[in-house]
Amino acid sequence: MPQGRNKVAVIISQAPLVQCGLGNIINQYFLNIDIVYLCQSSELTAQQFNQADYLIADLSTEPGNVRQACQHYYTLLASHATRSIFLVPKMCYPMAVELLMRPGCTLLSHVESVEGIIDAIRNSDSQPELISKTLASPLWQEKERDAQGPIKLTLAERQVLRLLGKGWCINQIAVMLKKSNKTISAQKNSAMRRLTLRSNAEMFAWINSAQGMKELNLQAVQKDGVMAATI
Repeated sequence: MPQGRNKVAVIISQAPLVQCGLGNIINQYFLNIDIVYLCQSSELTAQQFNQADYLIADLSTEPGNVRQACQHYYTLLASHATRSIFLVPKMCYPMAVELLMRPGCTLLSHVESVEGIIDAIRNSDSQPELISKTLASPLWQEKERDAQGPIKLTLAERQVLRLLGKGWCINQIAVMLKKSNKTISAQKNSAMRRLTLRSNAEMFAWINSAQGMKELNLQAVQKDGVMAATI
């Protein structure tokens, strides 16, 4: 790396909240790192990958064929050892191990804690933890397997999650549906309990996942780098 040049991190995710969250982590905890935001793996060129110091890629929002995305990263990693961190949903875990386990690569859960992401970035320069404890946990595996089963949300809960997925806040949803903020919050919390989601971050990760988009009947549209959703 030329002396005096800032390091470069490429963040890839279709979810604006994930992009924003990862960007905030880098800006807050790491100095002199410029960020390039992309929405999906197919946008990442070999030149961008080779020039980047870090790659952080969210597989949970990768549209279409996740295997194709993993194979694209596999091809890039075969030619250049950019330090790479992949956010992996459990259902893609075996595929990620098969194609993405390379020197300098770390696999994290797609709902990894902020501390886990910070540690992965810090350790990528020395001794990266190849697979996070969260992703490898049998309890998490059981939870993810359960999450793939039938989801029973009430109509009201589903409506609230769909509007949250469009970027509406609790106050706006309450005004639109002519309900109190307390009622909307209760419906959101009830939906989170049914989905065994422990935080707003997990909730938005689920909403932006392929399963969430399907369950909530949301159609993702990428426009000017921001994901819009129709209801």
